[in-house]
Amino acid sequence: MRVLLKGAGVAGLCLAHELSARGVAVTVVERKPGFAGAASWFAGGMLAPWCERESAEEAVLTKGIGAIDWWDDVLPGEVSRNGTLVVAPPRDAGELRRFASRTSGYEWLDAAAIERLEPALAGRFREALFFPGEAHLDPRRALARLRQKLVDRGIAFVTEASDNGQHDLVADCTGAAGTGDTPGLRGVRGEMLYLETSDVELSRPVRLIHPRIPLYIVPRGGLFMCGATMIETDDGGPITARSLMELLNAAYALHPAFGEARLVETGAGVRPAFADNLPRALRAGQTITINGLYRHGFLLSPALAAEAADLALVQDLKGDAA
Repeated sequence: MRVLLKGAGVAGLCLAHELSARGVAVTVVERKPGFAGAASWFAGGMLAPWCERESAEEAVLTKGIGAIDWWDDVLPGEVSRNGTLVVAPPRDAGELRRFASRTSGYEWLDAAAIERLEPALAGRFREALFFPGEAHLDPRRALARLRQKLVDRGIAFVTEASDNGQHDLVADCTGAAGTGDTPGLRGVRGEMLYLETSDVELSRPVRLIHPRIPLYIVPRGGLFMCGATMIETDDGGPITARSLMELLNAAYALHPAFGEARLVETGAGVRPAFADNLPRALRAGQTITINGLYRHGFLLSPALAAEAADLALVQDLKGDAA
C-alpha cells in the first residue's frame, strides 16, 4: 500500500510513523524544507492531559493520556517526566480551586512544598496544584528527530506533490492550510515568545492563572518558552504589541527576574479547530484527513495518527475483500 501524505507538521510526522510501522510505503509532501512557519514550531510541547482537561472535553484526557509513553518510545530521551505546576496569586485562590474542580490527577501543595519543588518560586505563592503524571518535550528537537527517523526508514520527503496514480491513498495533514477545504474548521491564533535569563531556574512547565492571559512557561535549557494567546482569527502575522505586553506582564507576575530577561524570539501560529475544539481523523473515498488539533498538537497527534492509520488499513482491506 502506498500513501501520499501532505503536511510535515506534528500530525503528518506522527501519521507517517504510524503508517510506516504498519508496513505502508509513505511519501511526505512538505511545503518547504524545515518547520519555520508551521504551528508545530511554536508549540509548548506540554504533554499535560489533566491540565488540559480543565478547559477541554473528556476526550482530550482519554486520547492524550497515552501520548507521554508514545513520544518516549518513539524518541527515547526527549520526554521530561517532571510533572506540571499550576500556581495563582493569593487574590486568585478561588480560580485555583475552580481549576482543580474541573480536572483530576493533582496534588495540593503548600508554600513549603512549592519551594521544595521549585526553589525559584519560594515565597511567591501560598498554594499550588501539582500534576506529577504529566511531562513535556522540546517540540523543535522532537520534530527534527522524528523527521530524521522517518528519513532513516526510507520515507521520502518532497516539496511538490506528484501523484500520477502511483499512490493508493492521500493523507491530508496540512492543518490550518487546509481549513478552507474542511467544513466547520476555523483558525485560532496562538502567540509565544522566548525569554533568556540565568536568574530563574525551573524544572518543569509552570502555569500561572492570570486574569487576562493564562500563562504557561516551559524551561528549555536557559531559555523559557512563554505562551500562549488564543485569538479567533486566521491571521498568521507577527505577534501583536498587546499580546507581547500581556505575556511579558504575566511572566513578570510569575517571577520579577523575567523583567530583566532578554527577549530572544517571538512567534505566532494559526491552529485549526472545530466548533467543539476536538480533532477528527476522517476518511472520504481515497483521502484521509487529520485536522482540528487546536492547541493539542503534540498531546493528541499520536492518538489521531493511530486512528487515521487504522482507517487507511481497515478500509483498504475491506476494499481488497470486495
